[in-house]
Amino acid sequence: MNWVELSVEAPPEFVEPLTHIFYRYGQGGVSVESPAEYNPDEGELPPVPEKVLIRSFIPADKLSAEIKANIEVGVRLVNHLCPIGDLQEREVSEEDWESNWKEFFHPIRVGRTMLICPTWRDHDMDGKSVIYLDPGMAFGTGHHPTTRMCMELLEEVVHVGDKVLDLGCGSGILSITAAKLGAANCIGIEVDPNAVKVAVENCLVNDVSEVTSIYTGTLPHHDAPPGHFDIVAANISAKVIMELIVPLTEILTREGKMVLSGILQDSLADLRDSLNTVKVNVDQVLKDGDWVAVLASRTT
Repeated sequence: MNWVELSVEAPPEFVEPLTHIFYRYGQGGVSVESPAEYNPDEGELPPVPEKVLIRSFIPADKLSAEIKANIEVGVRLVNHLCPIGDLQEREVSEEDWESNWKEFFHPIRVGRTMLICPTWRDHDMDGKSVIYLDPGMAFGTGHHPTTRMCMELLEEVVHVGDKVLDLGCGSGILSITAAKLGAANCIGIEVDPNAVKVAVENCLVNDVSEVTSIYTGTLPHHDAPPGHFDIVAANISAKVIMELIVPLTEILTREGKMVLSGILQDSLADLRDSLNTVKVNVDQVLKDGDWVAVLASRTT
């Protein structure tokens, strides 16, 4: 059987919606080609490419035209936000399909100790904590700047035995990250029931289910009692963070910390003001393009 390869180039911040489109209408697998190798011991930072290549393969049968048309609609919608070019198509043989699929997916290195790999690929851990995730299943695959920055901040603040809440957990990547870093208990809360199913499965795949629990909902939540969490992570949006700033603060311990992102630089000043109202100080700000991530700590 022959296969049809569909691909499009896009800036990294559009990887999440595009892989979701490919995953939803394709055959369940998406690869993302981007530079990944760097050496943090030499002071190098993870490379942030201008564009990445998103690929998927579908069977060349009577349904391929319909699948391509559905994906093409999604690509055109993204094109309205940012010119990314047209969907590319080429046919490959059965013999070439497996080698093509493996060739164009590279693990993503994040921070000093983490490596994100697809579930179908084995990788030499080389001292890294490997997180297995497939692109496109839910928001949070490590390609978006906000996800990477949150993971880097968690790497700085999570200690063995910590209790962590992941609000708007999506794929569960931040909960999994915290668990891999030594957290004793991680709770993910997500409004999308489909994403909850994906997050639960990802926790199983990454062997962290014993210390993670994923729930549908938002704050306040009966599984997030006041004063319970050492760290709260929320990679959602500045607007939602500010709307929930009181319950987010209430569930922290007295010396608890927040890892916040999904925030555009233009919203940072408003977020600072909101944090001040609940006596939470901004300790550190990471920037990547138009996006920022904030590490903050409770002062009372």
